[in-house]
Amino acid sequence: MPLLSFDELYKRADSLRQPLSIAVAGGADPTVLGALRTACDRGWVTPLVVGTEVEITQAASACAVGLHGLTLVDAADAPAAAVALVRSQQARLLMKGQISTPSLMKAVLDPLSGLRTGRVICQVVLMELRKTGRRFLLADTGVCIQPTLPQKIDIVRSAVDLAHALGVECPRVAGLAATEVVAASMPETVDGAELQRLNGSGEISGCLVRGPLSFDLAFDADAAAKKKFGDQEFGAADIMLFPNLLSANLTVKAIMYTAQCSFGGVLCGAACPVVFMSRADTTATRLNSLALALNTLPRQ
Repeated sequence: MPLLSFDELYKRADSLRQPLSIAVAGGADPTVLGALRTACDRGWVTPLVVGTEVEITQAASACAVGLHGLTLVDAADAPAAAVALVRSQQARLLMKGQISTPSLMKAVLDPLSGLRTGRVICQVVLMELRKTGRRFLLADTGVCIQPTLPQKIDIVRSAVDLAHALGVECPRVAGLAATEVVAASMPETVDGAELQRLNGSGEISGCLVRGPLSFDLAFDADAAAKKKFGDQEFGAADIMLFPNLLSANLTVKAIMYTAQCSFGGVLCGAACPVVFMSRADTTATRLNSLALALNTLPRQ
């Protein structure tokens, strides 16, 4: 069974018994407000929009978005104030609005007032190729610059948990590298092989891990056949684990800007799901990310 589509995620969000409170850090932006307006009208969330109230009101007026049902929280430090709303249980989710990633992560990772849990905090993106309907998860695409093997193990566990929430009982995980040959000169190949070994021994469970794998072998069954890669489980990975942030960022943005696709992202490993994408993203992508985050929570 493939991962749930965005259409299916929207339908599941529509079926919530009651809207969930969400703290939005940085709301003075048309795409943020547009996504919140739609989500509020569909009964998904009750937004607490944090930032400079005057700027939020001006942005809403400029893009003709009504603020009814949205609560404005005037704060000079929007990330810290939004995180505080989650910590005080006034909000069940956090959303990155029109603020930089470093400013949000500073608030989330604060050892005293942040949302740390002891887990590695990572971004997982759901990518859906509209032409073929192919869907897969990509991680970590936004936080860990050069993850260690223990961090990769935790990232895999977060991505697997998300895949389970999206309907895949035993997701196929590809530990990506430039080659399938293990070489000490390419540490990501060593890590990929170790992740596969740990999965085989039961230390990483709930999934099937293969590594190291090049992107073509993880993505395309024909490529696997042509390279005489005999493992029939691959060519259709549900989860692609990147060796570092550089490779993740370049791959994800290449797909985003050149393919017909829908996508959304969520931070995993924090005390609550975090709706998390780029400041350059569209209203539709922000709404996709919100639907994804809502579906990581236990059903009401």
